Amino acid sequence: MNKNKSFLSRNKGILIFLAVMLVLPFIIGLFEGSNPVAVWNNQGTFSKHLEGIGIEIFILAIFALSYDLLFGVTGMMSFGHTMFFAVAAYTTGIALKSFGLPLWQVLLIIVGTSIVQAFLFSIVLPRVKGVTFTMVTLGMASMFHIIVMSSDMIKWTGADVGLQGVPKPAFIDPTIERLRFYVVALLILVLVYIFYKRFIDSPTGRVCVSIRENESRAKMLGYNTTIFKVVVMLIASFTASIAGVLHTLYQPIVSPTIADLGYTVTGLLIVLIGGIATQSGAIVGAFVIKLLDLALRGIMKDSAPLVTGVVYVIFVLFVPYGIVGSLKLGGFKIKQGWQMLLERFGLKKAMPKEE
Repeated sequence: MNKNKSFLSRNKGILIFLAVMLVLPFIIGLFEGSNPVAVWNNQGTFSKHLEGIGIEIFILAIFALSYDLLFGVTGMMSFGHTMFFAVAAYTTGIALKSFGLPLWQVLLIIVGTSIVQAFLFSIVLPRVKGVTFTMVTLGMASMFHIIVMSSDMIKWTGADVGLQGVPKPAFIDPTIERLRFYVVALLILVLVYIFYKRFIDSPTGRVCVSIRENESRAKMLGYNTTIFKVVVMLIASFTASIAGVLHTLYQPIVSPTIADLGYTVTGLLIVLIGGIATQSGAIVGAFVIKLLDLALRGIMKDSAPLVTGVVYVIFVLFVPYGIVGSLKLGGFKIKQGWQMLLERFGLKKAMPKEE
């Protein structure tokens, strides 16, 4: 009983979020004139549309959580994080379309590819860090993007057109079973969040935080920081790969844009807007970015990306701790926030903390 109470108290926020998101489609259905049975049977119109938006937000949030574990918690600035996501997305699509494999076999393959990628990125960990690590990861991801776009791979990846016509398993086909897909994506997000929160609060997670704050001191205390970085890389790679699988199962086309630098920047923006190393900030940031993009595209059409970019710049300038981070601190604290951001990006050495 005490364990149950402890679990509920520790995860009260995310469990409330889960409950709200589960009942939201039915509430929206009532407003549009669809009864709960119709929504359950995927017959709603506006509710089904909002479920689709929710699925995209959940996928973005899972991806952002994985990026925050690397960048926000452990202090590893990677510009190649999208490779984890894109490799899983393309592997899923190719396995389902070209080889006709069942989903459970595809998921086993994804586990393997996520481990291989994590170790590939980890090879350089003992040798490089900071900006050098950032550029190395960017180079690795860029090579995968070139492969995806290559005309020699058009049979498998679709090159610049994208991978199309991927068959979806009937039991989770978002066209037919949109509500089921929505619930599955939501549950995966909640489970990932709870696991990450538990991991960061664990002794291993605390060492990862100490690596971010002062890796030399962590080494002096006897910790092999490379091993901890590899563990974090494995977890982040697997989590981003889960998001990639969901992306392929939901979207009609696997676009090569998910393999370029822009998608990693999207994950970074989500983390910055929501709040670095806050976990819940990844979810809040995903909602803000997706809803803001939809609103501006509806109002400003082709000019939306420019306005969206300006909004992001202004937001990061004046809310450097992000939404969740600022709420926890009880204020914007712009000067301190910029100090923190510069340290995270490796552009300024950490200042000694006041006693």
